[in-house]
Amino acid sequence: MPMIETSAAMLILWAIIGYLSGSVPSGMILARVMGLGNLREIGSGNIGATNVLRTGSKKAAALTLLLDGLKGAVPVLLARALAGEDAAQLAGLAAFLGHCFPVWLGFRGGKGVATFLGLMLALAWPVGLLACATWLATAALMRISSLSALVAAVSVPVWMLVLGHWSLLVLGILLAALILWRHSANIARIRAGTEPKIGAK
Repeated sequence: MPMIETSAAMLILWAIIGYLSGSVPSGMILARVMGLGNLREIGSGNIGATNVLRTGSKKAAALTLLLDGLKGAVPVLLARALAGEDAAQLAGLAAFLGHCFPVWLGFRGGKGVATFLGLMLALAWPVGLLACATWLATAALMRISSLSALVAAVSVPVWMLVLGHWSLLVLGILLAALILWRHSANIARIRAGTEPKIGAK
């Protein structure tokens, strides 16, 4: 945990900013604008990039991935520049929660992987890069997006320890645990051998 140096009022403000940033449903907006339909009625019904890919539009999926990552990175960078490290970590956590539980969608959002990777790149880019590399390596080997996300998430606290980012460790463990929880249904399907491969419609 970082030292708490920012006032409570400012921390609350950055938590709100982070949450509102994370709660923007990028995938649903892009799917509507690009005429791809309602993501709730496609594939898994999830609002993230993996499900957007199931519409058949690689462009929409790539844009969703980018925007969902920026939802986590931007509030972290702004909070760090204008307040401090404590505010940056809180804004990142709030952005992740905003993506998973957006008020605009009845608190039924995505699983937070792209937002998680985005905020990690902003908080500690070496850790973020290694997490992204872990995702890519697992995806290339196993062709299962959810498994790649789980391995990447669990790897983050390990990379933090290896690289000496001790102040981020509590946040890393918390976010990894939340991603595991959000993927509980995926974990069950992985164990049953029924989890769809990347690119499957």
